[in-house]
Amino acid sequence: MLPGFVAQRLRQARPVRSVRTADGQAPAPAGSQWTAEVEITPQIAADLIREQFPDLGAHQVTVLATGWDNTAFVVDSQWLFRFPRREIAVPGVRREITLLPRLAARLPLPIPDPQFVGQPSTRYPWPFFGARLLPGGELADSGLADSRRAGAAASVGHFLRTLHDPGLVVLVDGSDLPVDPMRRASAPVRARRAREVLDRLVGRRIWPTDSDVNRLLDQAERAAAGAGSADRVAGAAESDGTLPAGDGASGRGPLVVSHGDLHVRHLLVDRDGSATGVIDWGDLCLADPAADLSIAYFGFCGKARADLLAAYGRPISAERELAARACAISLAVSLAEYAADDGRAALLRECVAGLGRATAT
Repeated sequence: MLPGFVAQRLRQARPVRSVRTADGQAPAPAGSQWTAEVEITPQIAADLIREQFPDLGAHQVTVLATGWDNTAFVVDSQWLFRFPRREIAVPGVRREITLLPRLAARLPLPIPDPQFVGQPSTRYPWPFFGARLLPGGELADSGLADSRRAGAAASVGHFLRTLHDPGLVVLVDGSDLPVDPMRRASAPVRARRAREVLDRLVGRRIWPTDSDVNRLLDQAERAAAGAGSADRVAGAAESDGTLPAGDGASGRGPLVVSHGDLHVRHLLVDRDGSATGVIDWGDLCLADPAADLSIAYFGFCGKARADLLAAYGRPISAERELAARACAISLAVSLAEYAADDGRAALLRECVAGLGRATAT
């Protein structure tokens, strides 16, 4: 169960409204960081899909999920269309359109494979795409107990082993992938950003002060001691394809192809706990493996985590583990704030549990 102060905060939460819809209507702004720049309603999505893909039909269009950057619609129970909600998400959508078809054939779990690419128009200013609807639901909404996550964990470990294979870097060569632009693999950067959100959560009585979380963040902030400022480098790579010294990342090792935002909302599972897909690749980038390994500490613990890391099969240094744990905390607190603001009880429960997992041995 949620702590009493968390449950009370959810009862007080109100849905977020957007500043304008794609057809130019302007609802009253909510003044929230989660507010969309352009909101797509099911009717507008259906109109755009029918205009650009008349053979598809699009008889039934319903909202599947809304994130900070995109809204996903199910079309005729077969297709999933993603529309950006803000301009900053557009480069990521373009990368998905270009690179996901290359990756889909190589990865052991299903990922979206764009089949329909929508173009900007007078009704909607950005590109969008449609892919086959993947089975399953978000791990965040599954309610799976930690003891039932081992099957999914092993699949994720195998998936990451394949994704992080050096051969995939060659596959995406020439696509100008950014290098860890969100600094997910930088332990001190993630720790500082996590503290900013934690302070807000504590101030709003969404989360109590937790000594284990603070202790791990202290360790993460000390990770860059003697290596220069972690903010000095804006995620640039050296000419040999490694992260520069002083970046505060988990190591000066080769960069890998990284999902870039792999957490409990982006891993799909079915009712028996099997992994069925990995979605939302808008933060696809090159990064240290720690960025994606954060899922091992956010979504799994105990035997399940051990199974994930065994399937991954590559050594993980203490430095890389610390960076992955710091990233897990940062993602968990950001999603917790979103869940509280938007009244998403299941997601908030998962994030609270994730903070406990991130500090668990």
